[in-house]
Amino acid sequence: MKITIEDIPEGCEPEIILRCHEPDEALLKLIFSIKTTSKKQLIGMTDLQMHVLHPGDVFYFEAVDHKVFIYCREKIYESRLKLYELEAEYEQGDFFRASKSIILNIAKIKSVSPVPYGKLEALLQNGEKVHISRQYVPVLKKKLGL
Repeated sequence: MKITIEDIPEGCEPEIILRCHEPDEALLKLIFSIKTTSKKQLIGMTDLQMHVLHPGDVFYFEAVDHKVFIYCREKIYESRLKLYELEAEYEQGDFFRASKSIILNIAKIKSVSPVPYGKLEALLQNGEKVHISRQYVPVLKKKLGL
């Protein structure tokens, strides 16, 4: 794939032009990712403050005791959205369901290693370890193109 970046005059809106015979699944995911990344913002709560978060900064979402938490590099926020709502919103990007209570950002995985009973353990870039349930291992492999 060839990528060309051109300078544009000040005040012009950035534009992406794709030239292809027929867009494949990878290209469609890229287009969707570009569209959603530029528009979607995530709201995280700490105490009584609302924070606007970029989805790319999120390591994972976790549901604990009927609350959903957003884990970033150094801070944890609470989300008003349910886990299934977050999954529906971000599954086309780098996020995937890793277990019943966790949605994980693939871009934040440093390494993956097998653990007993067909599960995987993901070491994240911030040093945390997250378990991927065996029923979601095929989803991870598909996302990684394996």
